[in-house]
Amino acid sequence: MLVQGVVALVTAAMTAVVPASPSRGGDLQKSVDGVAAIGAMAEVRSGAQVWRGSSGVAELGTSRKVPVDGRFRAGSITKTFVSTVVLQLVAEGRIRLDDSVERWLPGVVPNGENITVRQLLNHTSGLYDYKNTLPMPPSEDFYALRYRTWTASEQIERALANPPVFDKPGSQYDYSNTNYLLIGEIIKKVTGRTYSDEIERRIIRPLGLHGTTMPRTSTRIPGPHPHGYVPKDGGQLDWTEMNPTLFGAGGDIISTTHDLNRFFSALLGGQLLPARLLQAMKTPGIEDGTYGLGLSWHDTACHIRVYGNDGDALAYQAYSFSTADTRRQATVAVTPHLPTNPDATVNTFLDKAFCS
Repeated sequence: MLVQGVVALVTAAMTAVVPASPSRGGDLQKSVDGVAAIGAMAEVRSGAQVWRGSSGVAELGTSRKVPVDGRFRAGSITKTFVSTVVLQLVAEGRIRLDDSVERWLPGVVPNGENITVRQLLNHTSGLYDYKNTLPMPPSEDFYALRYRTWTASEQIERALANPPVFDKPGSQYDYSNTNYLLIGEIIKKVTGRTYSDEIERRIIRPLGLHGTTMPRTSTRIPGPHPHGYVPKDGGQLDWTEMNPTLFGAGGDIISTTHDLNRFFSALLGGQLLPARLLQAMKTPGIEDGTYGLGLSWHDTACHIRVYGNDGDALAYQAYSFSTADTRRQATVAVTPHLPTNPDATVNTFLDKAFCS
């Protein structure tokens, strides 16, 4: 690990921040108020200036405000943490991106000798997504599985019972959560510790991400948090508590807007990875793609490219992006009023954060 850089980052993070100007803060508040969700919270950074705000309610049927420092399930942003761990192992010479899956998990994946660690990380393996084998709302089977503990091996087995979505690994992009379940298993094989242990040891503790936790089988969200919901019988069912092994290494992390901004500042600022591996992380898996090794990017309305990731954890959705120089960052988390998709209104908020 690049300990010296991490220590420097934590020291810098302890310095005072400057509130955003009243006019900018007002514009950002209006924009977050426009996010289509039950509740939303955000942190926007521009140099030393920081704005934090929230909108909506923390729980349906109440007037409680969404806590600006609230915790939430960050979904697939977990993948960026997992990928960072793998790339640190690459930097340490303990694994190679072009190692085959068969090298580390012999006999687990058909055609595993022709699928690489890199292809798992950038979703070009072609492996079927295990989530497509699971019931989802409004299926009654979905609600019955709320507290079930899943193992990575059984989810991988469910996925591999289906043929790959394309024949030649590396030739196409197809997002599959199965890839990161396998990456989690490879991390355990390489280090002797779970991906959760490694994320805590290598990222959460060194960066002082005090609001970020790896929940394992814990069904609750610790600390202040808004309630999240899934649709049921034409209404909204409180789904705040659930067994996060459903997501596993592909999406189980719990965090805050502040912590995610700090993490992406450290990552994109070069404190967690050597430059060559950070560049590999930002390299698309296919030509003209927008997803690299656990990292995605898009261009804002004002043509500023921002890097980060977004995540969907059923009752929570999160979006965290930063300019390449980390001078501007924005993280927003929402509790969506499903089936309404908040993406378009969140993108409007991100444009306001990065372009004004």
